[in-house]
Amino acid sequence: MAHRLLPLALAAILTAVTASACEGGAPAGASGGGDGGVAVAGIGYTSDQLSQALLTELTGYQRTGDPDLGEYGTLRAIRNAAHLRENVVLDKPDCAEGAGGPGGNIPAKVPAALVTFAKGNGQTATQTLMGMPPDEADEQVNARVPSDCLEFKTRIGTKWATHRVAEAPRGGIGEGSRTVGVTTLAGTGHTKAWYVVFRGRDYLATISVVGPNATRAEAERIARAALGNAGRFLP
Repeated sequence: MAHRLLPLALAAILTAVTASACEGGAPAGASGGGDGGVAVAGIGYTSDQLSQALLTELTGYQRTGDPDLGEYGTLRAIRNAAHLRENVVLDKPDCAEGAGGPGGNIPAKVPAALVTFAKGNGQTATQTLMGMPPDEADEQVNARVPSDCLEFKTRIGTKWATHRVAEAPRGGIGEGSRTVGVTTLAGTGHTKAWYVVFRGRDYLATISVVGPNATRAEAERIARAALGNAGRFLP
Protein backbone atom coordinates (compact mmCIF):
# COMPACT_ATOMS: atom_id res chain seq x y z
CA MET A 1 0.00 0.00 0.00
CA ALA A 2 1.24 3.48 -0.81
CA HIS A 3 -0.16 5.46 2.09
CA ARG A 4 2.24 4.47 4.87
CA LEU A 5 1.37 6.47 7.93
CA LEU A 6 4.84 6.78 9.41
CA PRO A 7 5.10 5.33 12.92
CA LEU A 8 5.95 8.62 14.63
CA ALA A 9 2.97 10.27 13.01
CA LEU A 10 0.74 7.46 14.23
CA ALA A 11 2.40 7.71 17.63
CA ALA A 12 1.58 11.41 17.71
CA ILE A 13 -2.05 10.69 16.87
CA LEU A 14 -2.34 7.95 19.46
CA THR A 15 -0.62 10.04 22.11
CA ALA A 16 -3.18 12.75 21.45
CA VAL A 17 -6.01 10.23 21.69
CA THR A 18 -4.63 8.81 24.92
CA ALA A 19 -4.23 12.28 26.40
CA SER A 20 -7.81 13.14 25.49
CA ALA A 21 -9.19 9.88 26.82
CA CYS A 22 -7.13 9.74 30.00
CA GLU A 23 -6.65 13.47 30.60
CA GLY A 24 -2.91 13.02 30.71
CA GLY A 25 0.04 11.48 28.93
CA ALA A 26 3.79 11.74 28.51
CA PRO A 27 5.69 13.26 25.60
CA ALA A 28 6.09 10.75 22.80
CA GLY A 29 9.83 11.22 22.60
CA ALA A 30 10.97 10.42 26.14
CA SER A 31 14.56 9.23 25.87
CA GLY A 32 15.74 5.72 26.52
CA GLY A 33 19.29 4.56 26.04
CA GLY A 34 20.12 2.52 22.99
CA ASP A 35 23.43 1.24 21.68
CA GLY A 36 25.35 4.18 20.26
CA GLY A 37 27.20 2.16 17.62
CA VAL A 38 24.40 0.55 15.63
CA ALA A 39 24.97 0.40 11.89
CA VAL A 40 23.46 -1.54 9.00
CA ALA A 41 25.34 -2.99 6.06
CA GLY A 42 25.18 -0.65 3.09
CA ILE A 43 24.26 2.41 5.18
CA GLY A 44 27.09 4.68 6.17
CA TYR A 45 25.72 6.39 9.28
CA THR A 46 25.73 4.87 12.74
CA SER A 47 23.17 5.81 15.36
CA ASP A 48 25.95 7.66 17.20
CA GLN A 49 26.64 9.81 14.13
CA LEU A 50 22.92 10.45 13.69
CA SER A 51 22.65 11.44 17.35
CA GLN A 52 25.38 14.06 16.90
CA ALA A 53 23.37 15.54 14.01
CA LEU A 54 20.19 16.05 16.09
CA LEU A 55 19.10 19.52 17.11
CA THR A 56 20.48 20.45 20.52
CA GLU A 57 18.25 23.49 21.05
CA LEU A 58 15.04 24.83 19.60
CA THR A 59 13.75 28.37 20.02
CA GLY A 60 10.76 28.46 22.36
CA TYR A 61 11.24 24.86 23.51
CA GLN A 62 13.22 22.98 26.13
CA ARG A 63 14.74 19.57 25.55
CA THR A 64 12.95 16.92 27.61
CA GLY A 65 15.95 14.64 28.09
CA ASP A 66 18.98 13.13 26.43
CA PRO A 67 18.63 11.81 22.87
CA ASP A 68 17.61 8.19 22.43
CA LEU A 69 19.70 6.21 19.94
CA GLY A 70 20.16 2.69 18.69
CA GLU A 71 18.16 0.42 16.41
CA TYR A 72 14.92 2.11 15.36
CA GLY A 73 12.72 -0.58 16.87
CA THR A 74 14.41 -0.27 20.27
CA LEU A 75 13.81 3.48 20.71
CA ARG A 76 11.51 4.14 23.64
CA ALA A 77 9.13 6.36 21.65
CA ILE A 78 8.71 3.64 19.01
CA ARG A 79 8.12 0.95 21.64
CA ASN A 80 5.61 3.23 23.38
CA ALA A 81 3.80 3.74 20.08
CA ALA A 82 3.58 -0.03 19.57
CA HIS A 83 2.12 -0.39 23.07
CA LEU A 84 -0.44 2.37 22.39
CA ARG A 85 -1.51 0.71 19.16
CA GLU A 86 -2.38 -2.45 21.06
CA ASN A 87 -5.07 -0.52 22.94
CA VAL A 88 -6.55 1.38 19.99
CA VAL A 89 -9.36 0.24 17.70
CA LEU A 90 -9.76 1.95 14.31
CA ASP A 91 -13.10 2.18 12.52
CA LYS A 92 -11.14 1.74 9.27
CA PRO A 93 -8.51 -0.93 10.02
CA ASP A 94 -7.01 -0.70 6.52
CA CYS A 95 -5.90 2.87 7.29
CA ALA A 96 -3.44 1.51 9.86
CA GLU A 97 -1.81 -0.89 7.40
CA GLY A 98 1.91 -0.49 7.40
CA ALA A 99 2.06 0.83 10.95
CA GLY A 100 2.34 -2.53 12.69
CA GLY A 101 5.34 -3.79 14.58
CA PRO A 102 7.87 -1.76 16.52
CA GLY A 103 9.02 0.18 13.48
CA GLY A 104 6.05 0.14 11.12
CA ASN A 105 7.24 0.33 7.51
CA ILE A 106 10.70 1.38 8.67
CA PRO A 107 12.91 -1.67 9.34
CA ALA A 108 13.31 -2.12 13.09
CA LYS A 109 17.08 -2.55 12.83
CA VAL A 110 18.02 0.63 10.96
CA PRO A 111 20.29 2.98 12.96
CA ALA A 112 18.33 5.87 14.41
CA ALA A 113 18.41 8.72 16.91
CA LEU A 114 15.56 10.73 18.41
CA VAL A 115 15.15 13.82 20.57
CA THR A 116 12.08 15.61 21.95
CA PHE A 117 11.51 19.22 22.98
CA ALA A 118 8.53 20.67 24.87
CA LYS A 119 6.81 24.00 25.45
CA GLY A 120 4.98 25.14 28.55
CA ASN A 121 1.63 24.97 26.72
CA GLY A 122 1.90 21.20 26.34
CA GLN A 123 3.22 21.26 22.79
CA THR A 124 6.03 18.87 21.86
CA ALA A 125 8.39 18.65 18.90
CA THR A 126 10.20 15.40 18.14
CA GLN A 127 13.03 14.90 15.65
CA THR A 128 14.09 11.48 14.40
CA LEU A 129 17.01 10.68 12.10
CA MET A 130 17.31 7.26 10.46
CA GLY A 131 20.06 5.83 8.28
CA MET A 132 18.40 4.83 5.01
CA PRO A 133 19.42 4.48 1.34
CA PRO A 134 17.95 7.05 -1.07
CA ASP A 135 15.46 4.72 -2.78
CA GLU A 136 13.88 3.61 0.49
CA ALA A 137 13.85 7.14 1.88
CA ASP A 138 12.22 8.45 -1.29
CA GLU A 139 9.53 5.79 -1.00
CA GLN A 140 8.61 7.19 2.42
CA VAL A 141 8.56 10.76 1.08
CA ASN A 142 6.40 9.80 -1.90
CA ALA A 143 3.82 7.90 0.17
CA ARG A 144 0.31 9.37 0.25
CA VAL A 145 -2.78 8.95 2.41
CA PRO A 146 -5.67 7.46 0.37
CA SER A 147 -8.84 9.53 0.14
CA ASP A 148 -10.89 7.15 2.27
CA CYS A 149 -8.38 7.56 5.13
CA LEU A 150 -8.52 11.35 5.27
CA GLU A 151 -11.03 10.98 8.10
CA PHE A 152 -11.19 8.08 10.53
CA LYS A 153 -12.10 7.29 14.14
CA THR A 154 -10.26 5.54 16.94
CA ARG A 155 -11.47 4.06 20.20
CA ILE A 156 -9.60 3.55 23.47
CA GLY A 157 -11.83 1.69 25.91
CA THR A 158 -15.19 3.44 25.55
CA LYS A 159 -13.74 6.77 24.35
CA TRP A 160 -13.99 7.64 20.66
CA ALA A 161 -11.97 10.28 18.81
CA THR A 162 -12.26 11.61 15.27
CA HIS A 163 -9.18 12.36 13.16
CA ARG A 164 -9.05 14.56 10.06
CA VAL A 165 -5.99 14.43 7.82
CA ALA A 166 -4.61 17.21 5.61
CA GLU A 167 -1.74 16.37 3.25
CA ALA A 168 0.31 18.84 1.23
CA PRO A 169 1.87 18.12 -2.19
CA ARG A 170 5.47 16.91 -2.18
CA GLY A 171 7.70 19.66 -0.84
CA GLY A 172 11.25 20.82 -1.38
CA ILE A 173 12.81 20.49 2.07
CA GLY A 174 16.05 18.54 1.70
CA GLU A 175 16.00 16.20 -1.28
CA GLY A 176 12.22 15.95 -1.08
CA SER A 177 9.69 16.20 1.72
CA ARG A 178 6.19 15.27 2.80
CA THR A 179 3.98 17.26 5.19
CA VAL A 180 0.87 15.81 6.84
CA GLY A 181 -1.40 17.27 9.51
CA VAL A 182 -3.93 15.47 11.71
CA THR A 183 -6.58 17.19 13.82
CA THR A 184 -7.91 14.99 16.61
CA LEU A 185 -11.31 15.72 18.16
CA ALA A 186 -12.21 13.93 21.38
CA GLY A 187 -15.11 15.13 23.48
CA THR A 188 -14.83 18.88 23.84
CA GLY A 189 -11.05 18.92 23.31
CA HIS A 190 -8.84 18.87 20.24
CA THR A 191 -5.19 18.25 19.46
CA LYS A 192 -3.24 18.86 16.28
CA ALA A 193 -0.30 16.84 15.00
CA TRP A 194 1.84 18.00 12.08
CA TYR A 195 4.71 15.97 10.76
CA VAL A 196 7.30 16.57 8.09
CA VAL A 197 9.31 13.77 6.50
CA PHE A 198 12.34 14.69 4.43
CA ARG A 199 15.34 12.89 3.09
CA GLY A 200 18.97 13.82 2.94
CA ARG A 201 22.01 11.94 1.72
CA ASP A 202 21.57 8.38 3.04
CA TYR A 203 19.18 9.39 5.80
CA LEU A 204 15.49 10.01 6.45
CA ALA A 205 14.31 12.59 8.96
CA THR A 206 10.94 13.14 10.61
CA ILE A 207 9.69 16.12 12.59
CA SER A 208 6.50 15.71 14.63
CA VAL A 209 4.86 18.71 16.32
CA VAL A 210 1.91 17.89 18.60
CA GLY A 211 -0.32 20.20 20.63
CA PRO A 212 -3.53 22.23 20.49
CA ASN A 213 -1.71 25.07 18.71
CA ALA A 214 0.59 23.03 16.44
CA THR A 215 0.86 24.38 12.89
CA ARG A 216 2.26 23.33 9.55
CA ALA A 217 4.47 26.44 9.49
CA GLU A 218 6.01 25.48 12.83
CA ALA A 219 6.70 21.90 11.74
CA GLU A 220 8.30 23.02 8.48
CA ARG A 221 10.35 25.68 10.25
CA ILE A 222 11.77 23.05 12.56
CA ALA A 223 12.36 20.71 9.63
CA ARG A 224 14.45 23.35 7.85
CA ALA A 225 16.44 23.97 11.03
CA ALA A 226 16.98 20.22 11.37
CA LEU A 227 18.15 19.98 7.76
CA GLY A 228 20.66 22.78 8.25
CA ASN A 229 22.00 21.24 11.43
CA ALA A 230 22.26 17.73 9.94
CA GLY A 231 24.26 19.15 7.04
CA ARG A 232 27.01 20.12 9.48
CA PHE A 233 27.45 16.58 10.79
CA LEU A 234 26.38 14.15 8.04
CA PRO A 235 28.72 14.57 5.04
